[in-house]
Amino acid sequence: MVTVLQSSLIQVMVGAVRKACKGVARDFGEISELQVSRKGPGDFVTAADKRVEAALLEELTRVRPGYGFLGEETGETIGTDKTHRWIVDPIDGTTNFMHGIPHFACTIALERDNEIVAGVTFNPVTNDLYWAEKGKGVYHNDRRLRVSSRKTLDDSLIGTGLPFIGKSGHAQALKELHQIMQRTVGIRRNGACSLDLAYVAAGQLDAFWERGLKPWDMAAGLLFIHEAGGKFGSIDSDASPLVTGDLICGNMELYPLLLEKLHLAK
Repeated sequence: MVTVLQSSLIQVMVGAVRKACKGVARDFGEISELQVSRKGPGDFVTAADKRVEAALLEELTRVRPGYGFLGEETGETIGTDKTHRWIVDPIDGTTNFMHGIPHFACTIALERDNEIVAGVTFNPVTNDLYWAEKGKGVYHNDRRLRVSSRKTLDDSLIGTGLPFIGKSGHAQALKELHQIMQRTVGIRRNGACSLDLAYVAAGQLDAFWERGLKPWDMAAGLLFIHEAGGKFGSIDSDASPLVTGDLICGNMELYPLLLEKLHLAK
């Protein structure tokens, strides 16, 4: 396999996630010893979440002083450089992590002038690294990715996210599932949006939709989809998913087909 040369920006981001996640695999192996606190019904934060985000903030501030920072745990820090902002989820898929399921990731995106220009998503247990830079493609380790070429829903495997306890939208989710399940070969609810979007970019999932997302869930993944030749948007409007929190994505053929079925569920 040909080794792909990463830009200095991607090297900085990859170095930051690898450094911040050094202890995560150990924590995952000692899951029963984790310190866990509730921050809402069905929504947990572990000591590992907080430690990883603190490490990311420290490292990214060191290598790019002045950049803003938006993190799931610490909120927003306004930088002196108003044109750049890091968007970070230290452990996307915390519930999987807590239950010993090795499907979670640390994800970072860089926003420049309100546009995502670079992204990195890393699963420290499986050592799967996804990364992209605007105009330069998206990669899984050293392999360049493309969205799938399937053209009909009845051939497609679709990813989604579902609301849990304490979240709204249960009835709407059931209506949407009813529309999609009967028209596809399967639906997957994996529990880590950042990895689901990487899978769409890799053609492992053909499309994906979810409501109620936060910017850090999807910022890197949106760039992955674009660089893999796919399309993304909001379900109910022309606004950016980063604004609405509602996301649909897939290849160019499946995107309108899935969107049509979701609109039937209103």
